[in-house]
This record gives sequence, structure tokens and C-alpha cells, in this order.
Amino acid sequence: MQDYEKSVSFLGTWGPFQRRVFFLLCLASIPTGCILLSVIFLLAIPQHHCYIPTHSNLSQDWVQAIIPVQLAGQLERSSCSRYELDIVQNLSALGTRPSLDHIQNLSLFGSGPEVLLSSLKQEGCKDGWTYSTEHYQSTVVTEFNLVCSNQWKQPLTSAVYFLGGLCGCFISGQLSDRFGRKPVLFSAITMLSIFSGAVALASSWPVVIVLFFLLGMGQIASYVILFVLGSEILIGSTRVIYSTLCLPSFYVIGMMMLPGIAYMVTNWRHLSVIMALPCLACVPLWWQIPESPRWLVSHGRLLEAELVLRSAAMENKVEVPRVIFIPAPVGKNLACLSCSRLSINITYFGLSFNMSSLYGNPFLNYFLVASVEVPAYAASWLAARSLPRRPSFISFTLLGALALLLIQITLHSNPALTLSLVLLGKFGVLAGASVLYIYTGELSPTVIRSTAMSSCAAFSRVGSCISPYLLQLGVFYQFLPWIIVGALSLLSILICMFLPETFRQVLPDTIQQLALTRSGLMWPWASSPPPKADEKIDQTTATEIICTTHL
Repeated sequence: MQDYEKSVSFLGTWGPFQRRVFFLLCLASIPTGCILLSVIFLLAIPQHHCYIPTHSNLSQDWVQAIIPVQLAGQLERSSCSRYELDIVQNLSALGTRPSLDHIQNLSLFGSGPEVLLSSLKQEGCKDGWTYSTEHYQSTVVTEFNLVCSNQWKQPLTSAVYFLGGLCGCFISGQLSDRFGRKPVLFSAITMLSIFSGAVALASSWPVVIVLFFLLGMGQIASYVILFVLGSEILIGSTRVIYSTLCLPSFYVIGMMMLPGIAYMVTNWRHLSVIMALPCLACVPLWWQIPESPRWLVSHGRLLEAELVLRSAAMENKVEVPRVIFIPAPVGKNLACLSCSRLSINITYFGLSFNMSSLYGNPFLNYFLVASVEVPAYAASWLAARSLPRRPSFISFTLLGALALLLIQITLHSNPALTLSLVLLGKFGVLAGASVLYIYTGELSPTVIRSTAMSSCAAFSRVGSCISPYLLQLGVFYQFLPWIIVGALSLLSILICMFLPETFRQVLPDTIQQLALTRSGLMWPWASSPPPKADEKIDQTTATEIICTTHL
């Protein structure tokens, strides 16, 4: 078959058909963006301390003193221990007073001897915990007490959510390459609406784990297929602006909506129900979004592809050729892309989870970190229009890496500058990730594009699963999480050196066309010229790509 984009050029690039598909696909990405980091609010850990039963009959001094004070950078009350309640009750009944300079607001006058608190034994929170309601009425953590001895369950729940995304990538990629983009897309959106609503009904932590896994499967599958479907239906400059600017920007709009919704709806069950509603509203788009003609052609379903294109031509009011399609007589790249996506995703999600270690309002911090994605996607779009892919990715990612490595200098001394560096780091990393996303699509032929995109996304979800534990590394060295995310960004730059350039080259439709691209270690400014029409195909490379994609 002749070049696909040349065959459909009669439609133009920005007619009513393209505009309709463009905006509907962008709108469908908003629910997936809203759900992406919902675990930050659903699994938030409010400040807490041991619950003191109201029938304990303690004096006011002992009520304030029964929770030990710890010095962890600053004075704070213990979250997981208290002085033994039986002993404190006896001391309170005897009229004694606690003695410790660090206890605030203690009575300075009163009868009875003083008791040195450091001499008292401590015990765990046998009667449960009291949670702060300053930011959250309830979360999964407060509902099922995932603190202290059960604190390991909180990052595990986040990891399982991203593990679901990893599995969703593998499964959705294979299914959409075999059964079509459209059916798998709307199946994933339906999954999001069903399981997001089901989370609100969870009666135990194991049920939450299972539902989060299924929610993660649908979330990433939706976005990957939206990217692939739009990239295959749209052509030329419209495809570039869709994949690098508009689709990610609408995705970010969903992310920016989340902190506002979480601020108003502080109950995690109600928040889960509200997140399901936008997904449900996207289901009727089934009758407005067509199947990818490019995918139909690659599977030999030429009549169905022509039907879609002729319908589009009627909508655009252009003349259709009598015959649209004229018949005619990935391994190393995929590995490099997967490793780069793994490194970038650990950095991206590690940044998001490490926001809890910064000063200030958590909702405002999240909103700022989400909103900086809009200029990042705008910058990546401008770069994708006129600059080669590799130098663009390297420049953006290097900017982000340097900003993140500088955080260790300002973390405690200047909170405002630290937040600025975090935002600059997020800008660079995300702009680089956006370039890498379109780069992946341009290096993947149509016959396996969804599988290749999903395979790379699956590796990136391995990074997502690891990222909730990055914050735990601060126990060994407080700057270690920031050093790791910066170093991983530098690693992705090194890996990018091994990828061929795809700037202003036609999307490959077959594995044989992909085999013509030149790969290997190249400097960022080096580029590969488009292959000549009579250039012989290296069958060994094609075979290598086939084997790798099957793996």
C-alpha cells in the first residue's frame, strides 16, 4: 500500500471532522488526569496521636502531657506511643503534676509533687488514634488505621495502584492492536467509572487494594490509547499539537481539578464517587469518536477504513478520490525507550509524593505542581514543531535534573526557593517526558504502535510502583530522595543517545519501514535523513524487532 498520509491528504488537516475528533479525545482525557494522583488525597496521612479515652478522668495537665514529645527536626508529639495510661491515671488521682520543660501550656501552679515524665514507661496506642481534621475529614488511612505498625500498608496501596497500571499497559496494548483502539478505549473508561465508584463502598483494606489495582489498570490504558488513536487519525501539524500540547493540557486540567475537589470534599468515599462521574459522562462519546482508519488499513479492513474516511470527507465537504488505497507489492529502540520512561516516571511520581515533605498547604502545593505542567507541555509543543527530538529531550531533562539536585541546598533554609526549584524541576522533567512520549509514537510502526506504547508505559509504571517508597529513603539521608530523582533524570539523558532521530519523518506503518531508521550511539545534534525509496531493507533488523515485540 502507498504511504497512508499521502492517501488521506485529500481530507486536509483541520476540517470539521478533525476538529470534532481532536476536541472529543482531549475531553476524554480529563477524567484520567483527575484520577492519576488521586491516591495522594485518598491515602493522605493526617497528623495523629494516641486516643485518650474520655472516661480516663485525667487532669488537664496530664491530658496534655500523656503524649510524649519527640525532637525530629522540631518538637512534635509522638504519633505512635503514649505514657502507660494506668500509671498516668494513678498519678493524676494523687494530684501530681508532670514535669518537662518541653511540654507547652502546662499549669505552673498547683498542689502535689512533680513527676519527671522521662521516668515513665511508654506503650502503644491500644485505644486507637485521634486524627487531625484540619485538611481531611477522613481518608483510607484514618478509616482503616494504616499508621504506626500498619504504616507499611499505605505506600503498598499506592504501589499496587501503579502496579495495576503496569498490568493495564501490557493487556491494553495487546488488545488494542488486535481488536482495535476504540473498543479498548471505552472499556478502560467504563472500568474507571465502575471501580472508582466501587472504591467508595470498600469495607476493608484488602478490598481497597483490589479496587485500586483495577482502577490503575483503567487509568493508564485510557491515556495511552487516547494518545495512539489521536496520533493515527490526525496527520501533519495537527497531530503534533494534539500529542504534545492539547491532549496533555486537558489531562493537566483534570489534575488541577483534583485538589479543588479534594479541598471541598474531604471525605474519601464521597471523593471516589465524584471522580467516577466524569468517566461516566465520557461513555456516550462512543457514538462520536471513530475507529482509527490507519489501524483498520494495517489489518486489511480497507472497506471499513474507506467508510470512515468517506464519512469524514462528507463532514469536511471535500471530494473523495475514486480509489483511496492502492495496493502495492524495533528491538534496541524499544529497550532504550522503556529504560528512559522508567527513569522519568520515577522522577515524575517521586516529585509528586515528596511534596508532602515541603512546607505549606498540601492542596496549594499540589495545585502549583499540577499547574506547572501546562507551560511544560506548551514548551514541548514548541520544541516538537521546530526542533529535533533528542536535543529537545536532553535540554529539558537536564534543566529538571539540575534543579532537583540543587534542592538539597535550600530545603530547610529557604522554603520559597525550594518550592521554586521543585516547580522548575517538574517543568523540565515533564517537558522532557512529553517529547519522549511523541518520540515513542514516531519510532513505533502502526501494526504494533499500541503494543509498543503500552510496553514502554508498563516499564514506566514500574517506576510509579517504586516512587511511593522514595520518601521512606529520607530516613537514611534526608536529601536522598531528591538526589535519586535528579540522578535518574541524568540517566535517561544518557540512554537517549542511543535512539535515532525522527524529526520531520513519516510515521512508519510496517516493521520493515522501521528497520530503515539508523540507531546506535549518536550525538544529540546528529540526525538520520529519511530513507530513500529504493534503499534495501535489512531483514535481520526487522526480525530482531519482531522478536523483541513478541517478548
